[in-house]
Amino acid sequence: MQESRNPRESTWLWMAKATSGVLIVVILIVHLAANHLAPGGLKNYADVVAYLSNPWIALLEETFLVLVVSHALLGMRGIVLDLNPSYPLMRWVDRALWATGILAVIYGIWLIRVIVSRGSGG
Repeated sequence: MQESRNPRESTWLWMAKATSGVLIVVILIVHLAANHLAPGGLKNYADVVAYLSNPWIALLEETFLVLVVSHALLGMRGIVLDLNPSYPLMRWVDRALWATGILAVIYGIWLIRVIVSRGSGG
C-alpha cells in the first residue's frame, strides 16, 4: 500500500526557520563586531583561542553554529518540498538532513572545544 500523504512544511518548522533567521542576524552582528570589527583588526589564532576561552563566548559561538546549521537545513528542506516529492522520498530526505545536521553540529562543537582546550593548556 502506497502512502498518499502530501509532505509539506508545518507551521512549527516555518516558525523555527523564521526565528532562527532573526537570531542568526543578532548573533552575526555580535560575532562580526567581536571578531572582525574590533580594534586591531582581524584576530590571529592566539587571539581566537583567548576569545573562545571565555565560556559565554564559546556558548554564543556554539549557539550560532546550531542556528546556522538548523536554518540552512530547514531551507534546503523547503527547496526539496517545492519539488513536490513523494511522501517516502521526503521521509528519506528528512532523515538525511537530520543526520547531516547532527554530524555538522557535533563536529563544530568538538572543534570549538579543541580550540578552547588549547587556551586552557589542555
